[in-house]
Amino acid sequence: MAKAISAAALRDGIIAGGELALLDLREGGVFADGHLLFAVSLPLSRLEFCIDGLVPRRDVPIVLCAGGGDDDLITRGAERLETFGYRDISFLEGGLMAWVDAGYEIFSGVNVPSKAFGEFIEVTYGTPHISADQLAAMVAGGDDLVILDSRPMAEFRKMNIPGGIDVPGCELVYRVHDIAPDPATTVVVNCAGRTRSIIGAQSLINAGIPNPVVALENGTMGWVLAGFELESGQERLYPATSEAGHAKAGARAADVARRFGVPRLDKATLDRWRDEAGRTTYLLDVRDGAAYAEGHLAGAIHAPGGQLVQATDEYVAVRGARLVLTDDDGVRAPMTASWLIQMGWRDVHVLDGNTEGEALETGPYRPRILGQPETEPECVTVAELAALLEAGEAVVADLADSLSYYRGHIPGAWFVIRSRMPENLAKLPDARTLVLTSKDGALPRIAAHEATASGRRVAVLGGGTDAWVAAGLTLETGFSHIADHTDDRWYKPYDLEEEGDRAAMEAYLTWEVDLVGQIERDGTAQFKAYL
Repeated sequence: MAKAISAAALRDGIIAGGELALLDLREGGVFADGHLLFAVSLPLSRLEFCIDGLVPRRDVPIVLCAGGGDDDLITRGAERLETFGYRDISFLEGGLMAWVDAGYEIFSGVNVPSKAFGEFIEVTYGTPHISADQLAAMVAGGDDLVILDSRPMAEFRKMNIPGGIDVPGCELVYRVHDIAPDPATTVVVNCAGRTRSIIGAQSLINAGIPNPVVALENGTMGWVLAGFELESGQERLYPATSEAGHAKAGARAADVARRFGVPRLDKATLDRWRDEAGRTTYLLDVRDGAAYAEGHLAGAIHAPGGQLVQATDEYVAVRGARLVLTDDDGVRAPMTASWLIQMGWRDVHVLDGNTEGEALETGPYRPRILGQPETEPECVTVAELAALLEAGEAVVADLADSLSYYRGHIPGAWFVIRSRMPENLAKLPDARTLVLTSKDGALPRIAAHEATASGRRVAVLGGGTDAWVAAGLTLETGFSHIADHTDDRWYKPYDLEEEGDRAAMEAYLTWEVDLVGQIERDGTAQFKAYL
């Protein structure tokens, strides 16, 4: 049974620095409206899909959090965790309201520790930056420069600064020597907003490359707000690293590792640590997706270095855990580790040597899903669902996140949040059969038994909405049939509008800058400066 913990006791536990997983079970958009600094967003709707990777040790101390007044979330979450074998579960008594009443700081937005850390770095090190107007003038004047976009390709493809090259986060030091071999070439690093621009530029500066390096102030948002147009649909990626470029990158990364005290360990020690009772060890492969899929150590979590620094809470939920980073080049892991150490992680290591001679797993990262149903729910094919809909004998509930629903759903399907079933299902039109779907059909298999409380015949669509598309059938877009608030996720300023919501961009950028003051008032972060 979950135990109550007061706001004061929880804060003391956070500051003490021992292992602790603080999990907020509310939907992502509700979480973004206000939460504890080090709370990890883990909506009850997707608990089975994320908990094993985020909290791998079953006896780690877990504290559950909700808003206060939504105790049902805590009860259901604790019960579900107990069935998965977690044994040390507490909850914040009174929820977020009790935290506020105790006089403690509340944070809005997502990935806040990482975002605040980026602002801390800019203030601490004086990371040089240029405005969109200055960059545009340099480009127009034919200045010798390269624009390196530090986001993953999926984000780059959606929008990028004209002429930019996609070089995600921890690839920068590894690839820059071949992209900008002339030390006179100015290197401009950008992202969508601020954090990855700052961390990316400062990475190159910390590595001591001879080129002038600047961050593009406010990234693509700043570019749009200054009145300039972005490109879209581009796929300009960094070139392959040459032997000479690799040697230079390795030397730079080694210097950084010495400066920030990045420790190394061998495979035998890693194996011993992973078997150690009472201690959580994460093995994080920081390479890009293609390299990870080609071959990685068994059990390694795919956490591309730039994204790991940008959104640490999406990969690691146990504060105070031991982090072991691995790569195959000796550059990306030490560079990433240097940032995690500055962020306040006390036990960060780099695996010594590459994976040569080891038995490797292949394929993309697939976290283990817990809570698989004992009996499979009834399943319908795309053809069967189409016939049922044509006859008016079925209604579809789509359990995908609201942005995926907005971008495309089966015509007539209703957006439904799993954690609020079966109450929200009462809003759907009468039909003999309720068919559950999601993008890939995985969530409906887990949630089908909960939907039976609606009193209808319940089935799941085999293969989900992806199967509907694969069959050549069309989708409907927009928020056309909504049975819930679309507060299951936090929306970026450019998620729903092609050109982005200008007011939302300005608010977002102001929010990022203001995080430095909030962090100081909160007093629980332990960022480190190496001056």
